[in-house]
Amino acid sequence: MATQHFAGESTEIDLLVIPETNLILVASVIEPLRVANRISGLELYRWRIFSPDGQAIETRSGIPVPVCGAFRPESETAPLFVLSSHNWRRHATSALKTLLAKTARYRSLVAGVESGSWFLADTALLDDFSATTHWEDYDDFAATYPQIRTVRERYVIDGKRITTGGSLPTLDLMLELIRRRHGYSLALEVSRQFIHEQGGVDASASAMPSTGSIRMVDVRVGHAMRLMEEHIEQPLTLPRLARRVGVSARHLSLLFDTTVGVSPHVHYLALRLNAARRKVIETRAAFADIAAATGFNSASAFARSYRANFRESPSETRRRLRPA
Repeated sequence: MATQHFAGESTEIDLLVIPETNLILVASVIEPLRVANRISGLELYRWRIFSPDGQAIETRSGIPVPVCGAFRPESETAPLFVLSSHNWRRHATSALKTLLAKTARYRSLVAGVESGSWFLADTALLDDFSATTHWEDYDDFAATYPQIRTVRERYVIDGKRITTGGSLPTLDLMLELIRRRHGYSLALEVSRQFIHEQGGVDASASAMPSTGSIRMVDVRVGHAMRLMEEHIEQPLTLPRLARRVGVSARHLSLLFDTTVGVSPHVHYLALRLNAARRKVIETRAAFADIAAATGFNSASAFARSYRANFRESPSETRRRLRPA
């Protein structure tokens, strides 16, 4: 997916949900997209849910998932996500696998979510691709399909094939796809909607939410991110930030590149612009005051950075999204 920002047409996604799928697996695909739509104020993503027979999916939790109809694809090109959790073999009929094989010829990508990886593998759609699956099934999957390059990753994107190892890895995946299509700022803001505190973990070592490329594996990066959040109005310089963390500026930049996938500057600017955007939408504050409150030295510098990131001016955002 090419990097864009908020502008552009909606991305349509089809979901084939197999019976006995966990409800959280469905939510892991849809909820990041819903939040991206809400934050942007645009319909960036649309989705359709199908079942093999057109009946509502009875999830393992007993809560049914309504569907648009039976999975009867023709020449649709939208990305297809195949979601499955328990007893996938029971539902992997030859008719369904034939439909998957045919539709894969046209789809821009096909994703196997959790046991959906087995569905794709059994349909020969992962042959000669790299793939992963749930950690409990990893060894069996690798032994059953030696023609697939099975790797121990939370998710794998290999060309037109995507596989994930469960619900939380799927959340990471969707956030990464949002980042690739609409930029780091939106992916970061979506990820922050899923923040949770881990019980029994020292607050100084707790991790930020991941967005695929944002995988907190170093407490020094986490410390730096918290300092950034605490100093939005008067941003810390990189050397000062690095000293507070206890490393050199160069080493901190390297840590960000390897664990987050972007420089400290990119992450810091995204935090400040997202904070500014919330003020644009939720308050009546003058743009000059918002600029000062989010660390910009002038209203004009703020406006230029805002437009470069969100593809619209602060006044356009306010007119479009501020409640009457």
